[in-house]
Amino acid sequence: MYQKILGRVKMGLNKQVPALGLGVFRLFLGLVIFQEVVFLYYFRHLIFDPIPFLDVASPSIHFFLILWGLNALFITVGYHTRFAAVVNYFFWVIFTTFTPMWQDFDGGFDQFMIGSSLLLIFLPTERALSLDNLKLKLKFSRPGLPYYPPPTVSVLSYYLPLAIALGLLYFDSATHKLFAEHWRNGLGGWLPSTMPYYISAIDMTPILNNEALQKIIGYSIIVFQFIFIFTFYFRPFRVPLMMMGAAFHSGIVLSLNIYPFGFGMLVYYFLMVPFSWWRKLKETLQCEVPALTVFYDQQCPLCNRTRIIVEHFDIFKAIEFKGLQDHARKYPELNNLSDDQLLEDLYALDQKNRLYLGIDTYIQILLKMKYTALLGVMIRIPGIYHAGKQIYRRIADQRTRLTCDESCLISTEKNPQEECNLRNIYEHYAGTMEQRSRRVAKFLVVVLVLQLNSTIHYGILYRFDSPGKESEVGQVLKQISNGILSLSHVFLGITPHALYLHDHLHGYDHILALTYKDSRGQERWLPFVNGEGRLIAPNWGRVQSMWANIAVTPNIEQKHLYKFIEKVTAFWGIKIGLNLQETEFIIKLKEVEVPVHWQKDLRNHNLNQPWVNIGKVIWKEGSMNIEIPDINLETL
Repeated sequence: MYQKILGRVKMGLNKQVPALGLGVFRLFLGLVIFQEVVFLYYFRHLIFDPIPFLDVASPSIHFFLILWGLNALFITVGYHTRFAAVVNYFFWVIFTTFTPMWQDFDGGFDQFMIGSSLLLIFLPTERALSLDNLKLKLKFSRPGLPYYPPPTVSVLSYYLPLAIALGLLYFDSATHKLFAEHWRNGLGGWLPSTMPYYISAIDMTPILNNEALQKIIGYSIIVFQFIFIFTFYFRPFRVPLMMMGAAFHSGIVLSLNIYPFGFGMLVYYFLMVPFSWWRKLKETLQCEVPALTVFYDQQCPLCNRTRIIVEHFDIFKAIEFKGLQDHARKYPELNNLSDDQLLEDLYALDQKNRLYLGIDTYIQILLKMKYTALLGVMIRIPGIYHAGKQIYRRIADQRTRLTCDESCLISTEKNPQEECNLRNIYEHYAGTMEQRSRRVAKFLVVVLVLQLNSTIHYGILYRFDSPGKESEVGQVLKQISNGILSLSHVFLGITPHALYLHDHLHGYDHILALTYKDSRGQERWLPFVNGEGRLIAPNWGRVQSMWANIAVTPNIEQKHLYKFIEKVTAFWGIKIGLNLQETEFIIKLKEVEVPVHWQKDLRNHNLNQPWVNIGKVIWKEGSMNIEIPDINLETL
């Protein structure tokens, strides 16, 4: 097996492909990370405070969340990409290990992102759509001799994340699904979409009420997840798998309230887009004829830098730069200007041969690049325009006093491959192609073994009562497996993907909600679970997981329920301006159905079930007291 993997790795490393898809992947993965950090910051008191706003966590957590968010933006724009990826990985490991994110607010998304963050460290995602590329162009280009970083990567940079982050995850998830009755009945996608705690605000009733369609979807998901890792690198399967995977995860985003996980998975499908599609997309978006021709001083370092920067961000290729010395006299509109006048300003001609100079040239550049047009319009505003004109004039006048000799030229003494310290270290230790191939192959074998440990232990053996399970040897093997899984769980994100299975949904025939009485005694819903039983925005993702997977479950544990009622009432009560000491919260319960066989209109049935008041929450001097007199929640 190792030799086969090694052979595949060598082939993958030797084959070079465009880096654009990898750059798009990094950009959107960075946005997924950023939105999750923003979510953590918004809910920081709910997640990290022992009692929200009353017993607060260390303020340093807020500071590190801000740093994490800035670092996620660095990843998005590709600035110091490798270093930002390392920092992001450590942020994710540290926050999930040493804060309540570990057990109370997890749901599996953190483990997925830990694995993705680790992969991001080693993938050359800065090769496309990055500020790192711009830095290299500026550093190693000189007048008359532009430098362009390598635009290609090995195809293995696409295959590895797909195999590890999607392929192994899918296979593990499909193995677990075989032991869930509703999945075996073809209803794995249907049942969670009828449970109020899990559904989004979008009414999917027409689709859910089509039994045949739901079973096709359910069985297709299982087949898709089993075959993905064995087929995705074959060209004939790539587009169909991409379409199916994108459809499944789009369905998660639209129908369920765990959209961060759905978006995180969708990002990987950018790596499956055929290279010809990216090429055709570029040809479609880019202008056939430049909308603006800009004339720059070829001997001026500042002008050359301006050209490099504009061309880097001009994704529609709307701007064409031409050297002033070589081309200016070929255009009649510039012939009546002296050489000194031409060197004083930056001139431009549009398609109608209208001439622009100075700050107006920059305004036209911004307008013609399209996505920066708003900035160009803003500069036209009186006051901003005149201030910009003065700043431009000052810089341009200083530039004209520079003499471009050898001191102007940008040093090229260093090899262009020496891009940054982190990359130097990587290049030094990566070794020869043979060494790289063996290291990657060994890494894949280790990941495969660790994933199989999780899948076989919890996906198969855990489901059976085998005779040797309770033996001394069996107990020792179980402890060893759990120890290995604990480490791989923390540092690699390898975890059992047993989501929405029968052992979680079976008996889940009740849900809880919280209301409060306002100053006029009128009962209102806390902005958490609404009258239908849905967790409303922005209580999705890990907050939904906290309430629906830990606080309220088929077998409720009182200590967990009371802990999170305390957190939710304190957080949302103070957030909406309630005085906790003067507010009475009401605990409400309603029954729902979670059958393993299809039922028509089950979603609406569960949403319209009546609520019953079962208790109340009273705050006094910073402490909470719950009164539930007539029911034992742990026996539900």
